[in-house]
Amino acid sequence: MDNSIWISCILLFLWGVIVTPLSISLSKRYGIMDTPNERKIHQGIIPRGAGIVLWTGYCLWSLAYISDVEMLRFTATGATLIFFTGYLDDITPVSPYIRFTMHLIAASLVTIPLKMSPAHSVILIVWISGLTSAFNLIDGLNGLCIITFTISALCSAFLGNMMFWMPLLALGLGLLGWNFPKAKTFLGDGGSTLLGYLMGSHFTLVHYIEIETLPVLPLCMVLFLWGGIPFIDTAFAILRRLLRKGSPFNADQGHLHHRLLRLEIAPVKVVAILGFCHSLVVGTGLWLINGLGLP
Repeated sequence: MDNSIWISCILLFLWGVIVTPLSISLSKRYGIMDTPNERKIHQGIIPRGAGIVLWTGYCLWSLAYISDVEMLRFTATGATLIFFTGYLDDITPVSPYIRFTMHLIAASLVTIPLKMSPAHSVILIVWISGLTSAFNLIDGLNGLCIITFTISALCSAFLGNMMFWMPLLALGLGLLGWNFPKAKTFLGDGGSTLLGYLMGSHFTLVHYIEIETLPVLPLCMVLFLWGGIPFIDTAFAILRRLLRKGSPFNADQGHLHHRLLRLEIAPVKVVAILGFCHSLVVGTGLWLINGLGLP
């Protein structure tokens, strides 16, 4: 791996470790706090809004490499749109329809410049938008969202293109200690949606050549698997809510981590179980995208 990538990884890790306390102070000063209610399992009032650490770190990294990878100007722009939409929602409620519209626009910023076929572009726009929301929906246990994110980045890094994945891994690990096992801060909607967006957009940038060669059905299968536990959990949540004739945006306690907690499994063990399952599912998706399992 190029020395510059190692340096960027070290700096991004330190960014997550050192800057997060500043985001905590910022959240406390402006009242961006997460208060327990009937849908949440945490105790006490916890600062949220640590997503600002992820956003600033990613934008700084993008600026450093934008001359080498022009597409980073599109992912950074989309990431900014995603973060500010979510961060605003952390401060005051934003309509889920507005949020999802912003997710679609941000996803379009990544896919349209790649000039793929209309069918592939539409599928990817919907998928990146869905993954953006999916990471937000699983952010219900300390560390679950970040650990899921880092597992995806690590699995992808092993198969090459470390420049795109290792910095994301380092940034996530730098913030993890502030969110797990005991949360001193939460990501907030700005942070969790940003993680999902970065996963989807970087996957698209790395694999768009292979994606373009796949027929629609195999492509959908690969994307579903690579979305891992967040995407699977969200798909079943939407189906569950529609069958109950409710809005797919209505929150409930039917997610996988809620179900495991009701079995009286300790939260740390739930994170470990879901993390292991996520690595298996993502690994299968990456195996398929490399053409090993396609007919």
